[in-house]
Amino acid sequence: MDLSTRYLGLVLPHPLMPGASPLAENLDTVRRLEDAGAAAIVLPSLFEEQLLQDRMSVLRHTEDPAEGFAEALSYFPHTDDFALGPESYLEQIRRIKLAVNVPVIASLNGITRAGWIDYARLIEQAGADALELNVYFVAAGAKDTAASVEDRLIEIAAAVKQSVELPVAVKLSPFFSALRHLVRRLEALEIDGLVLFNRFYQPDIDIEALETVPRLSLSTSSELLLRLRWLAILSGRVRPSLAASGGIHDTADAIKALMAGADAVQLVSALLQRGPSHLSRLRNELVEWLERHQYASLAEMQGSMNLLRCPDPAAFERANYMAALQGWGPENRPAADF
Repeated sequence: MDLSTRYLGLVLPHPLMPGASPLAENLDTVRRLEDAGAAAIVLPSLFEEQLLQDRMSVLRHTEDPAEGFAEALSYFPHTDDFALGPESYLEQIRRIKLAVNVPVIASLNGITRAGWIDYARLIEQAGADALELNVYFVAAGAKDTAASVEDRLIEIAAAVKQSVELPVAVKLSPFFSALRHLVRRLEALEIDGLVLFNRFYQPDIDIEALETVPRLSLSTSSELLLRLRWLAILSGRVRPSLAASGGIHDTADAIKALMAGADAVQLVSALLQRGPSHLSRLRNELVEWLERHQYASLAEMQGSMNLLRCPDPAAFERANYMAALQGWGPENRPAADF
């Protein structure tokens, strides 16, 4: 069975790969991922905060209790907590490139242009095959407009794309007010790929210690539905490659993402829970499913359920919206507890 696909201009033997996560921090785990058949290795993100020599003036101010409430300090990360610093990140790229024979995709995470251009070039020189930009920004300021948030992303993407020859993917948030318009602007920059979507982690509050506590909740398959909608909307209508990220745990999840139009499928939570060998199981089950449904290749199935095959996607979306609401009838509701 031909499972080959193209992602970021790279010809891959199949679409399954680990997404950006701590999995690639350990070289032995990286080798296990390759042995399990990973089509590529996506490195954990190098954060913008790690690139700032002075640890950002914001952190210096917030660490002084005289300048604010002590219980608010835990909102800000300590840069010593990062697993890989800037120099060790570059060295990790070199080590992984020597250790495996699959493409290595580096990841940068930040919210401003500062430091990214030079470091993107260093990542390229270290041997990465592609670069994923993860622009993680919470628009909490009263003066942050939808346009300014979009412009910030475009500025970063344009600066990085112009500074390297590597294929560049942008990992998007699902919360842009006009996502299709944003994608059009990214297309104009000749961005090579789009990763759908980023996951925003929410802080919790320790009511006894009076401090915020970071909570990392692994994804579930229910999160895939939002990805499917936008994969189906964009598939066949945009030039950049499409990767699904978030909510992919079993073979059915992967098949749905591919049917909606994904060129690549990134897994993190499923691999953290089940280990690298889960990749091999998914690949084997994908082959079995394709053969059972008489597909000659993966390409024959990819995008088969995207909205390009619908003459009026807006009407299709509206009809499904109404059907979903009206389908929740009395027989679906729990009995009243009197």
